[in-house]
Amino acid sequence: MENIKRILVVSRMTTHCREAVHLGISLAQKYDAELSILHVVHNPFGLEGWNVPLVTLEKEYKKVFEDAKADLDRVIREEKAKGFPIRELIKKGEPTKEILKTVKDEKIDLMILLAHEEWRLEHFLFGRSNEELVRMMPCSILFVKKEPGRVRW
Repeated sequence: MENIKRILVVSRMTTHCREAVHLGISLAQKYDAELSILHVVHNPFGLEGWNVPLVTLEKEYKKVFEDAKADLDRVIREEKAKGFPIRELIKKGEPTKEILKTVKDEKIDLMILLAHEEWRLEHFLFGRSNEELVRMMPCSILFVKKEPGRVRW
């Protein structure tokens, strides 16, 4: 791990993402590495071909996104207040493509993300596929698994 100089935490804008953020902060401090947190804003409701009104689902998506963003912003603010630098990257588009592009552009050595989707709807709303990322990723990946009451890594 001595070669780890740039760490990227991929935020899924869900409540369990703070576990991945805390792990990223811990590893970046331990290895004196740069830490970036990537938020990919994905609008699943902009897809064509939908004939079903999704107004309620779209409102729920926005609320989940806003609540999780506020929680993660608090964690990041606290660490910055302690003097730890964190870069926050916000990209718009298809998540897998944006994550891969960011890893290449930023020359990331280690990517940290959740090991699972929290609920099936998350896959639709946030458009992420760990399997697809693993196959395409040019750097090491650390998956964080959330278990009740503790984090395993």
